[in-house]
Amino acid sequence: MALKSTIYKANLAVADIDHGYYADHALTLARHPSETDERMMVRLAALALYAHELQTRCQGDGTLAFGAGLSDPDDPDVRLTDFTGATRLWIEVGQPDDKALARACSRSDAVVAMAYGPAADVWWRGIATKLTRLDKLQVWRLPHEPVRALAQMAERSMQLQATIQEGSLLLSGGAGEAVEIEPQRWK
Repeated sequence: MALKSTIYKANLAVADIDHGYYADHALTLARHPSETDERMMVRLAALALYAHELQTRCQGDGTLAFGAGLSDPDDPDVRLTDFTGATRLWIEVGQPDDKALARACSRSDAVVAMAYGPAADVWWRGIATKLTRLDKLQVWRLPHEPVRALAQMAERSMQLQATIQEGSLLLSGGAGEAVEIEPQRWK
């Protein structure tokens, strides 16, 4: 018998000072049995960092949601679709291969890869030259220690506040914990 995903609920209040975007998001995260809390929380952080794209790319008329992720390799971890159903933003977390990122670039207006973990630097050194031709792609590195701290915030029901200012994300929870992440742009 196959293991089922674990369902997490998050109420995320986003205050993106950099882009003038302020909104509350009621989210459901399905954590695949092979997914770690760390990866799940990076997906949530990625959604918070790019929530402003709802307004920027879709003028408020779109859907920002989690994709099937690990359950379906052809589906993004986070996706922004406009009212026509076109994918405007495709976000992958982890260390996807160059073929998957090229496929994503052919299916979306913009693609973001958010690398994290101790192996991210090794992954980047091995893949950087293969990604130079992908103009729609941005690659970001999330520092390892703050991402580990994010995993400690994972609960089945979460009340979170995300503040984005000067490119930095401050994610705080209901129990007073807070993690600051300063993404580093690689591409």
